[in-house]
Amino acid sequence: MTYVLAYDVGTTGVKTCLFGIDRKITLLASAQQGYGLYILPNGGAEQDAGEWWDAMCSTTKALFRDCGISPHEVAGISFCSQMQGLVLVDQNGVPVRRPMSYMDQRAGRELKKGLAYGPQIAGANVGKLLKSLRITGAVSNSVKDPLWKYKWVQANEPENFRKAGKWLDVKEYLLMRCTGRAVMTEDSAYATLLYDTRKGHEGWSGELCRLFGVDRRHLPPIIRAEEQAGSLTVRAAAELGLAMGTPVFGGGGDAALIGVGSGAAAVGSTHIYCGTSGWVSTVTDKQQVDVSAMIAAIVGAQKGRFNYFAEMETAGKCLEWVKDHLALDEIGIYLEKKDVAASREAVYASLYDYLGETVKRCPPGANGVLFTPWLHGNRCPFEDPDAAGMFFNIRLGTGKTELIRAVVEGVCFHLRWMLECQARKVPTSNPVRFAGGGALSPVTSQILADITGRTIQVAASPQNAGAVGAAAVIGVGLGIIPDLDAAGSFIPPEHTYVPDLKNKAVYERNYETFRKLYSANKALFRTMNQSSI
Repeated sequence: MTYVLAYDVGTTGVKTCLFGIDRKITLLASAQQGYGLYILPNGGAEQDAGEWWDAMCSTTKALFRDCGISPHEVAGISFCSQMQGLVLVDQNGVPVRRPMSYMDQRAGRELKKGLAYGPQIAGANVGKLLKSLRITGAVSNSVKDPLWKYKWVQANEPENFRKAGKWLDVKEYLLMRCTGRAVMTEDSAYATLLYDTRKGHEGWSGELCRLFGVDRRHLPPIIRAEEQAGSLTVRAAAELGLAMGTPVFGGGGDAALIGVGSGAAAVGSTHIYCGTSGWVSTVTDKQQVDVSAMIAAIVGAQKGRFNYFAEMETAGKCLEWVKDHLALDEIGIYLEKKDVAASREAVYASLYDYLGETVKRCPPGANGVLFTPWLHGNRCPFEDPDAAGMFFNIRLGTGKTELIRAVVEGVCFHLRWMLECQARKVPTSNPVRFAGGGALSPVTSQILADITGRTIQVAASPQNAGAVGAAAVIGVGLGIIPDLDAAGSFIPPEHTYVPDLKNKAVYERNYETFRKLYSANKALFRTMNQSSI
């Protein structure tokens, strides 16, 4: 058995996982630690790079204190991380400001100035849209895209911008802390939407850099997911408690590796993710784009593969909201004294166990109550930072049990909406692999099967799918796994959920109403939540 170490770097914390690879990828031990997400009143969302690194160091040392395996036995390390952050570092690799999260929405003015003037299609300048589509297969037309965060710093913090030496994403910053080398994997490079998919490793587009005013010197060399980025430096090894010289592989972002880690790696495979955010992704061997629905085929971890990707901003985060604001003692959520906010895994494992029992007491359809899961705006199939969550159709007989079930169903309705938008352009699979904390719950998995009408398959430890994907990357880099297309054979399904046709009628009725709630309230969302642009 070969031992590998994978870091799953999420929005709320890092989980450090030790895996053994032989005929399967098996989780042997893990440790995790949370860190801050700093939401600012002007739409900002930031994190602290030092907190990421400190959490990595603490969890690595904690893991090896108890697992019975020596750090010197680790054959390689890699990452799966949140994407579309902006980490500007100086020439010494020190961040010039706090990293901007993918959730940051401050760059509305920069987006409008950079893209929305002149003749438009879907809110984007025709010339720039067509040029971007030709070069990248997509267009940077969301306020949350890294390009506009970069332009926001340039416009609003010129002193910090002048100090910048390299533009990195979250994982790339941590790779640099490990190896001393600034690089970017292909999927992260593509997420900047300055990457020419026709060029492979030399994929930065000088034409797009000039078009959008990006300093090409800020963009680091590009490597593949399974390529060795470097080796642990003396300093990094000492701080992490690992062996100096341990190989460090590029890894990938969550959008690229969670599908691999769920077992949906082959062309045509679809997976659904429900963690803090949520998405639907289908593996293709060519690029596709649906500008009207905000769906694009992003570069995957596998060579020559793309993930046709539709994202929602808040999925499991809605359940955390339930935990904070609805789950009180009188409905039996806290069956034992346990701090379910202590860690991401505790939130999902404990919360979903408790919620499952509560949700089962309410019939499918939540007695007519609907919930819109847009607690931080929405991206697909409509881009609107002003969209918000709401409960619809509350009556005198409505209780908290209905509200909680409506939240779970609302997340699943939105996932179905994105799945159907995908199916307009590419064949989606049945069964669908389900990953993330939401997949820990048999109740949620069954509701997802019923609402989508698809068979849902869940692999072991679905909340660790990103880390499993990072372990697969190491396996390919070390030559243990032939390629990432073959990763699915190392990750078999453990549970299967088949749609219950008895629930079809009520879910169809509720789903049709759910889809109309945004258009019916779009103007009111804007009145109540108009972003400062």
